[in-house]
Amino acid sequence: MTVGLDVTDSGVSPYRSSLLNITGACPAPEGSPDTGVAWHYGDPLGEQRLLQSGAGWIDFSHRGVVAVSGPDRLSWLHSLTTQHVEALRPGQSALNLILSPHGHVEHELHLVDDGEVTWISVEPGTAADLVAYLDRMRFMLRVEVADRSADTAVVGEPLAAAHATLPSYLLPQQFSVVEADDPGTLKYVPRRPGVLMGREVFVPRSDLDAYVAGRAGAGTWAWEALRVAAGIPRFGFETDHRTIPQEVGWVSSAVHLSKGCYRGQETVARVHNLGRPPRRLVLLHLDGSAAHTPVAGDTVFVEGRDVGRLTTAAVHAELGPIALAVIKRSVATEVDLLVGPDLDHIVSAAQETVVVA
Repeated sequence: MTVGLDVTDSGVSPYRSSLLNITGACPAPEGSPDTGVAWHYGDPLGEQRLLQSGAGWIDFSHRGVVAVSGPDRLSWLHSLTTQHVEALRPGQSALNLILSPHGHVEHELHLVDDGEVTWISVEPGTAADLVAYLDRMRFMLRVEVADRSADTAVVGEPLAAAHATLPSYLLPQQFSVVEADDPGTLKYVPRRPGVLMGREVFVPRSDLDAYVAGRAGAGTWAWEALRVAAGIPRFGFETDHRTIPQEVGWVSSAVHLSKGCYRGQETVARVHNLGRPPRRLVLLHLDGSAAHTPVAGDTVFVEGRDVGRLTTAAVHAELGPIALAVIKRSVATEVDLLVGPDLDHIVSAAQETVVVA
């Protein structure tokens, strides 16, 4: 089961997918950030294997969709965000972040430009906040911002190429390589513990049923297990109000280290050039024989000391029970950890490095 941290009503999508009418669809648990779409279609482990084979689809229609139009859209977004997007070509996509003045992550943007509109996919329940922020920053520029969640849905697919006709966000290549070779990634995530590829296709809601017709689907349970195995962070799950990009491995997949100024850049540059992030993302291999099943929000312990939080727990078809956690950088990489709500209900966990100390 994968459940994010700090889930509130405002973080849950208001949309219930029409794809829940498919035979066998089991809705995500109420209160989950993935409420409104299918958790699984009867075989979560089989659905993982389906996605790993490069087939199937995932219903992401609970995600928010924001559209930015106007001739100044790319240069404007470039000035506000961490990624180099002012020269995006039609069909080109990027993972992008909006930071606070102190460098903490406020939004994760999955965006693609189609030559006239920049389409942005965001976590469920966050589109309105993003639109409000962008509207405040328009000033006299020729841009228009609209929440398109009501008429446009997102469908995930385990493919590494864009759709032929529909706007498509592609997972950054840094997430789908085993060995890193660029300096930004090498410093923080020199090796991925898993390999994952995928795209998000922006589909008119009126065409959603037809788009997936005749193809087997996979629930968010299966996708989250693959994401955890690949060590890929998700906003609101592996992040909190203190998160800086380096802690969860968003350099250089979402942060361009040599672009011009943007809000929060000073913190990113200072940590990159002079120090280390205070926390780091790890992959945990959990003891599957324990009576207690760890869940998001559980404490990570070392010798009785609180050293971090479990952020996403999952069951992987080959690896068994696994999880992502964010822990203090000072924790030795070779030490085994304990995870649970308290010291009376703990599960042993072997850590695998995602972000280096």
